[in-house]
Amino acid sequence: MTLNYIWLAFFVIAFIVALFRLVFFGDIEPFNAMTGSTFDMAKTGFELSLGLTGVMTLWLGIMKIGEKGGVIQILARLVTPLFSRLMPEVPKGHPVMGSIMMNLAANMLGLDNAATPLGLKAMQQLQDLNKEKERASDPMIMFLVLNTSGLTIIPVSIMVYRAQMGAAQPADVFIPILIATFFSTLVGVITVSLFQRIKLWQPVILMYSAGLSLVVASIIYYFVQLPQDQIGPISSGASNVILLSIIVFFLSLAAFRKVNVYDAFIEGAKEGFTVAVRIIPYLIAMLVGIGVFRASGAMDFLVDGIKGLVAWFGGDVSFADAIPTALMKPLSGSGARGMMVETMKHFGADSFAGRLSCVFQGASDTTFYILAVYFGSVGVRYTRHAVAAGLIADLAGVISAIVVSYLFFAV
Repeated sequence: MTLNYIWLAFFVIAFIVALFRLVFFGDIEPFNAMTGSTFDMAKTGFELSLGLTGVMTLWLGIMKIGEKGGVIQILARLVTPLFSRLMPEVPKGHPVMGSIMMNLAANMLGLDNAATPLGLKAMQQLQDLNKEKERASDPMIMFLVLNTSGLTIIPVSIMVYRAQMGAAQPADVFIPILIATFFSTLVGVITVSLFQRIKLWQPVILMYSAGLSLVVASIIYYFVQLPQDQIGPISSGASNVILLSIIVFFLSLAAFRKVNVYDAFIEGAKEGFTVAVRIIPYLIAMLVGIGVFRASGAMDFLVDGIKGLVAWFGGDVSFADAIPTALMKPLSGSGARGMMVETMKHFGADSFAGRLSCVFQGASDTTFYILAVYFGSVGVRYTRHAVAAGLIADLAGVISAIVVSYLFFAV
């Protein structure tokens, strides 16, 4: 029911703001913009779904090869000790563990297009285990929050945008993003665990957490030693090498085990089109609500209010110029990306606001988009505490991004 109230609030708040501007300022433009936004965002939602079809077809086909070749089962055995404690309702050794691991790995490498179809595959497998089909299960919520917290090791796309906007060192946001997104994920897991009463002090969970922390610390240490102009090329190249290595490994192992890889790919790819069509209404509904809220000027009022509140307490308001990216990110990835680019264009790619907007972009994920698409793909209507936990993780990412950016970039 939470998404129902949020979606309704987008329209009600937008209408009230637009009506206020009309009555007191004689400004009719918000209503024109809101009406135009409904058509534009509906078109955008449909185009996004169609654009996602090809990528989903490819990766669901690759996943089917991995499933038949045994790769998914291998990954499942590797992560089962951890996820069996974070998701105790999932049977040990179930293939969904491997799918979840592949999805999270794609997110960590900044491979958004690959992560979505992998995540949808995992969500379908979790739905198969779900006894109440319209109600989100505990494992579904844990998986969703792991996605919405947006743990990113190599933010390739953000560095590309910075380069395009003329940043002197496009990769200078790399370490701040890594730190901020790590805290976002940590807070997300803790939040869901509190909701679901999962004991995090179990030795296995502590061991995996320590291992992940060590990996993140090692990556940070490695890139700190590199010259700034090498960070971008090395991280981008590493992502592509890892991605292609995964595909070749899937194909090779399946071929070794006498699997007809072409037929397996076709079998999995057929699922891609079906899933893409299924999510169209959910995606359009969410994007239209977001578009109306933004077009009414409600987002501008919110940012100005934050600036005023911080200034009243005597705080520095430099971060507020980048806040639109942080506020938009849970709602729309493309909207947040647009705001990030606008911020860099207006203030400069190497300005504090320009850099902070990039850290905001990488510190969390599109919570409402993920909820709408992932839950919509399996017909879940009752999301329970998924929205609250996801937004708490987003808030942790925003706070971490601000603190880290002041440490790295403030003058």
